[in-house]
Amino acid sequence: MAKTKSVFVCSSCGYESAKWLGKCPGCNEWNSFYEEKLAKDNLKSSSEKRKSVIPQSLNSVESKQSVRISTGIGELNRVLGGGLVEGSLVLLGGEPGIGKSTLILQICDKVKVDGKVLYISGEESAEQIKIRADRLKIKSDNIMFLSETDIDLIEDTINTMNPKLVIIDSIQTMYSDEITSAPGSVSQVREITARIMKMCKANGVTTIIIGHVTKDGNIAGPRVLEHMVDTVLYLEGERYFSYRILRGVKNRFGSTNEIGMFEMQNEGMVEIDNPSSILISEREDNPSGSVIVASLEGTRSLLLELQALVTPTVFGMPRRTANGIDYNRLTLLIAVLEKRAGLMLGNQDVYLNVVGGIKVNEPAVDLGIILAAASSFKNISIKQDVVAIGEVRINRRNKSSKSYR
Repeated sequence: MAKTKSVFVCSSCGYESAKWLGKCPGCNEWNSFYEEKLAKDNLKSSSEKRKSVIPQSLNSVESKQSVRISTGIGELNRVLGGGLVEGSLVLLGGEPGIGKSTLILQICDKVKVDGKVLYISGEESAEQIKIRADRLKIKSDNIMFLSETDIDLIEDTINTMNPKLVIIDSIQTMYSDEITSAPGSVSQVREITARIMKMCKANGVTTIIIGHVTKDGNIAGPRVLEHMVDTVLYLEGERYFSYRILRGVKNRFGSTNEIGMFEMQNEGMVEIDNPSSILISEREDNPSGSVIVASLEGTRSLLLELQALVTPTVFGMPRRTANGIDYNRLTLLIAVLEKRAGLMLGNQDVYLNVVGGIKVNEPAVDLGIILAAASSFKNISIKQDVVAIGEVRINRRNKSSKSYR
């Protein structure tokens, strides 16, 4: 008969403890432990499970060139380093409504595989997926759909069908009967991912799993989830804007210095070959407070438009609003303007926006932020052919000062 064991698991990092703790020793989070009951069958003796292993020389191992599978989407192939590696496990994360399921369904239609594609969904029914497929004009006969959340039934289906590509949407909805906790818990996500990875590697099946993100922008579940998979992709962008950025934060088979640009349209995710041409709005009247900046995203340089509005405040405390850049960075640069340029912005509201809903973390846009704010404050337009590039220092460098090691 199965024995039941209770453990306390940290919901943030997955740290396990025999008793409840107020502070997690693994991630230093407070009040993150909750109780889980694990049902484990009687295990075989260690002598029965023990296997003899013989180490081998690393020089005797023959290296094999990885086989790439084209997704049929150029921007996605760029981020992956040339396509999906056969037998790899890919994790795709993003906020709800950002377009993860739409992009995955387009991959199922355009991927260059010699066999069936199995789409497993624990969130949507076949009718809902069919409605999305009709909107995207997908008519492929190679796409098979399964609405299931039990990992045991999913494994049996994959072993029987032997597909070339498996999509799991999403990892937080899958569960195993061996663990009594609810689907989406730390233990369930960790166990399901381990079983999917074992099946993926043993059968050479390329698998893409979709993961939800928390309010902090991280993939929900234990951090070990990202360490177990081969590739981690994030789909970024403002939900109410049409532009999306696909960024690779981990890739065992390629570089993480590439990004893919898409635009969400009625027919799905449309690739953007030249992002700068659409991210720069047409400024025929050349208003004040607008400037073009260059930002390096991966190995691709993008031209973006910054728009600033500086207006007298009607309250005692001036407001600072930043859309697309870090708020603390904006306040720091305003302080530099006041100290070094003599612009009195203490009684002015400052609003800054990056056109297109793109989030920029590049330090080289500091000069553009300062120019846009100063242009709006002085009501002086900046020429259309000017591109601002440069990081702004807080303090001036003294030429006579020396640095010592």
